[in-house]
Amino acid sequence: MALEKQFVNLGGTFLTPPKEIASILVNTKAFVFDWDGVFNDGRKTSDSDSTFSEIDSMGINLLRFDYWLKNKQLPLIFIITGMKNQAAIEFSKREHFDGIFLNIKNKTEALERICSKYDIVEKGNAFIFDDVLDIEVAKKCGLSFFVGRKSNPLLTDYIIQNKICNYISAFSGENHAIREICELLIGLSGDYTRTIELRIQFKGEYEEYLKKRDAINTDIVLFQ
Repeated sequence: MALEKQFVNLGGTFLTPPKEIASILVNTKAFVFDWDGVFNDGRKTSDSDSTFSEIDSMGINLLRFDYWLKNKQLPLIFIITGMKNQAAIEFSKREHFDGIFLNIKNKTEALERICSKYDIVEKGNAFIFDDVLDIEVAKKCGLSFFVGRKSNPLLTDYIIQNKICNYISAFSGENHAIREICELLIGLSGDYTRTIELRIQFKGEYEEYLKKRDAINTDIVLFQ
């Protein structure tokens, strides 16, 4: 499979065969992202703020558009973070994500709320994560993607030995792991070229998608 070879050559690791990931992806309703260490390198300022990349933002937008083209409906998009991060809030609102869960210590509680409010099963979620606090959520979701990082080889071995994720990214959070994972998902779901070309045109189906996306009001949930 050419796509598999392309991502393996980058340094990515498949724990699940790409065809199996693609099969599960058909029934995926929501994409859930951790924040620190996923959108960035995990560093924070004194007020707990941290950054994001426009390269990753475009990846998520293309993923949503690709999903729209195939299903004529939007996927659900969420961020779960253990801190109250203003940059994460503003980014979620700007991109019209469905929700962001802040200051949450037990992240399975956020997953439970997503499933309950939006009437989806746990296996209908795909989760992008990077560390120990995320593992319980990763084990519950239908698909999970671990952001690769050379500084935690023992954790990576644990993830592999226990088959906690489906794919480990070649790139770390500060080097656009999200973009890598989004491109992989689009590639597995069908026609990457069509998605890109319709996005370039910025009319027709993309305008229709954008109108629906921009009508979403982000649900901000702050845990105490």
